[in-house]
Amino acid sequence: MGQKKLFRFAAIKNFSNVHEYPEGMQGKWNAFFKNDHPLVLELACGRGEYTVGLSKLDPEKNFIGVDIKGNRIYIGAKKCLDEKINNAAFLRTQIEMLPDYFSSNEVNEIWITFPDPQLRTSRAKKRLTHPRFLRLYQQVLSKEGCIHLKTDSPDLYKFTKTVIDLYKLNLIEDCDDVRSKSDREDLKIKTHYESLDIAQSNRIFYLKFQLPEHIADMDEQLQSMIKETEFSEEERFSAEDNLIVFTEDYLLARGYCCGNGCRNCPYDYKNVPEPKRTKLLSLR
Repeated sequence: MGQKKLFRFAAIKNFSNVHEYPEGMQGKWNAFFKNDHPLVLELACGRGEYTVGLSKLDPEKNFIGVDIKGNRIYIGAKKCLDEKINNAAFLRTQIEMLPDYFSSNEVNEIWITFPDPQLRTSRAKKRLTHPRFLRLYQQVLSKEGCIHLKTDSPDLYKFTKTVIDLYKLNLIEDCDDVRSKSDREDLKIKTHYESLDIAQSNRIFYLKFQLPEHIADMDEQLQSMIKETEFSEEERFSAEDNLIVFTEDYLLARGYCCGNGCRNCPYDYKNVPEPKRTKLLSLR
């Protein structure tokens, strides 16, 4: 482990706003924050940009960023300490352990911002909007509580919409292009992973939904649907001239030009800025 990581892991042990696998915190977070404001979680918070940004936008709510990687939590936690942000804290633990740290109905909202989309079909159960995780959230989320997903992955966006439809979740808001269709301040907060544009979709997707009283056991049916509708890794990528590129079939199914100049773009690079677009067309 690098010296910087070692330093950060040691530092957060003394941060007043970081809890590492704390005992006896169920039902006591309002006591920690010294108020009875609504409690909001950001799951897989990474560097905590959303936890920090949301806490600044809404001082009448308490925010907790949850992640297992302490060296990342350090960045957001230190920013909160430096700026004296008192309505934000961080919890270092696995997401699967949420019910160990929060009591029933204690959480009012959950944000999932730019999680790993786990693109392989075999890893679908690791997607943070898979029913396996939704059942965990249900154990701590209030009856009127909601879940926010913000992602640059069209695959995770479509998968989550499939889950919402199949399990009859209550879809409150659906935006397939946040940058051009939404002026909400909470959706303008930018994370490190958003800036990387790993999915190369040139879009940000957003969903807001609520869970039903009971989440049906339809996971086998969901997995069958995934296998029928999602592209396998072999179908998604191809090796061309020693490069790994998206296939034309996958890009066509995605439904739009991302503007990044993909080699097999079926849309004549219509969202690629000039003069790059003309150059790419001339090479075909």
